Amino acid sequence: MTRIDDRFAALKAQDKKAFVAYMMASDPDDATALQIMRGLPEAGVDIIELGMPFTDPMADGSTIQAAGQRALAQGGSVSRTLDIVREFRRDDTTTPIVLMGYYNPIYARKGGVTQFLTDAVEAGIDGLIVVDLPPEEDAELCVPATAAGLNFIRLATPTTDDRRLPAVVKNITGFVYYVSVMGITGAAAANAADVAPEVVRIRAAAGLPVVVGFGISTPEAAEAIASVADGCVVGSAIVKQIGEGRPVPEILAFVADLAAGAHRG
Repeated sequence: MTRIDDRFAALKAQDKKAFVAYMMASDPDDATALQIMRGLPEAGVDIIELGMPFTDPMADGSTIQAAGQRALAQGGSVSRTLDIVREFRRDDTTTPIVLMGYYNPIYARKGGVTQFLTDAVEAGIDGLIVVDLPPEEDAELCVPATAAGLNFIRLATPTTDDRRLPAVVKNITGFVYYVSVMGITGAAAANAADVAPEVVRIRAAAGLPVVVGFGISTPEAAEAIASVADGCVVGSAIVKQIGEGRPVPEILAFVADLAAGAHRG
C-alpha cells in the first residue's frame, strides 16, 4: 500500500472524490514552488502531481510548456525536483506526490533508471506518470518502478479502444489517468456526459480508481467531472495563475475553490 492507495481508501470511506492539483517544479523558482506546494494540502488537494521540467513536453499545451521553460531558466532539473520533494517531506509525510514527466531526463540522468528510482523513493515520491513510454516499453520503467514500491500510472484517452485498453492497464497501479479530450493540456473543455461511460469502461478493465484530467478549469467543471469519476485533475488553470505572478495566497485560494468543487462531486 502506497500513500496513493491509502488516500483513495480514505476518500472512499468518506464518500469523497479525489482532487489532484498539478504544478511544475521550480516554477517560477524553487522557493516559490515549494511555498505553493506546501499550501496545497490545506487548500484541499488530495494528491499533488508535480511536473519535472523538460524541453520537449509533447502532451502539454502552451501554458505548461511556458512553465517548463521558466523552471529550466531557473535551473530546474530532475535533481532539483527531488530536492523540492525532500524539503516538502520535512513537514508533510502523508500527502501523495506523483511525478509527471518524460522519459528522456530519467534515462539520461547519471545512474539511469536504477538510480532515479532509488532517489525518488528516498525523496518521498509515491507514483510516476511518464507519458511517452507506451505499454510495450514497460520493462524500461513501469516494471522496475513497481518493484521499487512506486505506483506507475498511465494515461488512457478517448482513442483507447477495447482492443488497446487491456495493454494500457496491464501493469499499472494506483489509479488510471483518463484524458478527457483529444489533444494537449489546456486546449479544450471536458464534458461530463462524454466522460462518464469511459470512466465505467476503464474502471472495469483496470480495477483501479479513474481520475480525469485535461480541460478542467473551474470549480463547476471540477464538480461535474468528479461526479462521474473517482476524482479530477486541474493543471493548466493553476499553472496559469503561477505564470501570471499572482501572490501565493491568491493561487492557493483559487486551488481551494477548485478542490471544493471536486469534493462536492
